[in-house]
Amino acid sequence: MSACVPTRAPDPNRTERTHRPHSPPPGGPRRFRIAGADVSASIAVFLIALPLSLGIALATGAPLQAGLVAAAVGGLVAGRLGGSPLQVSGPAAGLTVVTADLIQRYGWRTTCAITVLAGVAQLGLGCLRVARGALAVSPAIVHGMLAGIGVTIAVAQLHIVLGGTPQSSVPDNLRALPAQLADMGLAAVSVSALTLTLLLLWPRLPGRAGRLLRKVPAALVAVAGASAAAALVGLRLPKVDLPSWSNHALAGLPEGPVLGLVAAVLTTTLVCSVQSLLGAVAVDKLVAGRPGLPARVRRSDLDRELLGQGAANIVSGSLGGLPIAGVAVRTSANVHAGAVSRNSTMLHGVLVVIAALLMVPILELIPLASLAALVMAVGIQMVSLHHIRTVTRHREVWVYAVTTLGVVSLGVLQGVALGIAMAVGVALHRLTRTRITHEETEGVHHVHVRGQLTFLAVPRLSRALHLVPHGADTVVELDGSFMDHAAYETLQDWQKTHTAQGGTVEITGRHPGTRISEPQAVTGCRCRPWTPWRNHQCDRPQSASPSRFRGGRDRTEPDPTGTAGASGHELVRGISAFQRNTAPLVRSELARLAREGQRPSQLFLTCADSRLVTSMITSSGPGDLFVVRNVGNLVPRPGEESGDDSVAAAIEYAVDVLRVRSITVCGHSGCGAMQALLSSEPGGAQTPLKRWLRHGLPSLERMADDSLPWGSLAGRAPDDAVEQLCLTNVVQQLEHLRAHDSVARALDEGTLELHGMYFHVGEAEAYLLTETDGVVVFDRVREADLTA
Repeated sequence: MSACVPTRAPDPNRTERTHRPHSPPPGGPRRFRIAGADVSASIAVFLIALPLSLGIALATGAPLQAGLVAAAVGGLVAGRLGGSPLQVSGPAAGLTVVTADLIQRYGWRTTCAITVLAGVAQLGLGCLRVARGALAVSPAIVHGMLAGIGVTIAVAQLHIVLGGTPQSSVPDNLRALPAQLADMGLAAVSVSALTLTLLLLWPRLPGRAGRLLRKVPAALVAVAGASAAAALVGLRLPKVDLPSWSNHALAGLPEGPVLGLVAAVLTTTLVCSVQSLLGAVAVDKLVAGRPGLPARVRRSDLDRELLGQGAANIVSGSLGGLPIAGVAVRTSANVHAGAVSRNSTMLHGVLVVIAALLMVPILELIPLASLAALVMAVGIQMVSLHHIRTVTRHREVWVYAVTTLGVVSLGVLQGVALGIAMAVGVALHRLTRTRITHEETEGVHHVHVRGQLTFLAVPRLSRALHLVPHGADTVVELDGSFMDHAAYETLQDWQKTHTAQGGTVEITGRHPGTRISEPQAVTGCRCRPWTPWRNHQCDRPQSASPSRFRGGRDRTEPDPTGTAGASGHELVRGISAFQRNTAPLVRSELARLAREGQRPSQLFLTCADSRLVTSMITSSGPGDLFVVRNVGNLVPRPGEESGDDSVAAAIEYAVDVLRVRSITVCGHSGCGAMQALLSSEPGGAQTPLKRWLRHGLPSLERMADDSLPWGSLAGRAPDDAVEQLCLTNVVQQLEHLRAHDSVARALDEGTLELHGMYFHVGEAEAYLLTETDGVVVFDRVREADLTA
């Protein structure tokens, strides 16, 4: 209940109505339906997943069925349980190097057991709700890891493309490459070249026919075309060999050194989890870019996604499948193909199961060289020039390079560890590398701090500050984003001392005139809780003289352009502050309102003036007030051709649908609309503002009518004509309200009250309208009014 807008006490003899939330009513029993967009998207994803799953299984040295098992489980289990509805999971190229190394060290059955244990670890991490913590890993490390894996895949598959057999590591593959080039198989090279050519040219087909043909995935066309060509020419090449499912190897008990197995589980868990979580974040960005889709698809729940990936890895490992993670290529195809729910992901898993059971004769026509060329192309694409440019721009290219080289030379876990060490070293270097300079220009001393200001830089900061003579004008420019407590105390102590000795100090940020936020309140400031909402004037006494320093302007100095202090990041900072400070406090209440719908008790009709914050002056929260704001808090009379029924529609909705119990018309001091009414002259161009303000002409006429009482403000006469018109306008708009059918009907039934209110901005005082025996008075709101 607002302290400023009293409402009618409930009548014990009146039956209260119960209103449903204003949201679509639940229908009858829901039937399971799959949208047509999900069906078409699932087919597109299936056509991409089928050859890639076989190719990744080939690259790892696992049984080829293992790729199909992982694709099916990723679609069905991760698709159903995961927290990212449109992410497609399955055997990922990023896991190829890890899995191949595990198979070579421990064998296939132990690798399956490691996959199961990695899934259990993912379940544990999901239950601990640490998914967001995985995103703290530097993107340079993640991109470097993927690039290193891509290089490893490409170098290994190049041997199969050339008709040979890959070695166990990148250095061994590179040493064996000259001999392989000298003894290449022409048949394998021909099939591989045709695969790569189709893969490269198919997405670039021109014209209308090209647009239609491009709907068929390039990966499918490349593998199918190369297989058909090899069959027609009669090339003798190793082909896909899918043994009977009855001979398929399942997981066994892990065998090997304990520390080695633990490291293998941790590596698999790390790669699977990070790739899946980053993929889920990327899905949200893809969804946000499709018009209308964000309203139908929820944002990814990263903890649930981790649980879904863990369950999928447990099932896949138990059934003899490859490790599973979110796959960027299939996910992107799923979103762009028009998927609207997780049904597309699950249906693609069903199609993989059908293909694995019924399409074995067709799959066995695929040459291994064609799959190797496809996987090699995927590995090359993992070395992204866009990512290299991004990390270079953010000065993290060394982190990227060290991670990539570490993965290529030593392995995934060792490479990531080197990348993390490098990232920590770069961060420490940036933190400690602070340049502090002092110079004098035209009698003003400039102390420029470049970099982060921490306790390590305090001695150099003190030396620079003591070079400034007593009583001098000084500008301290902090060109950095962080200042710790020790540095802040040093700067503040010097500022107080220097100011006491007659000097002046101007502390600015990176751009001239930008002030640095201080971690303590300024003396005498009373509006700090509202600082994100206003042009703050309390951080400097109002009597301060205009700035005499180059490169900056004092806040008390008029801005000839009208743009000073209006940073383009104000909105972003405000939203960030809300998410950080306010959202955790109101989230449960807003969740309840989202479930139950809005049930406000009051309609609050007020001016659009930026100084009028309705929630502040009424101490109301979400769901309390149904607010209508317009220029001049005007209520057009019914029947007038205003060309704008928005106010009448809001009144009708509030009274007839929301069943509000009171309507308040709130005016305020210094209203620009009332000033415009007083100074307007007949004639001239009819601008939109003039056409709107004609609804305030009855207020002008009322004020000019000597037979009608003038309103007073707490027993005193209005200060000037503008204030008188502001008060009169509130009374007049209440009369306009009574002329609306819905309001008149509710007033007759006794279910509605009307209130007039006036807010004096300069006094921060609210006044309520009372009318007794023809005397109109706006009285201050007192605590006693709550019991009236």
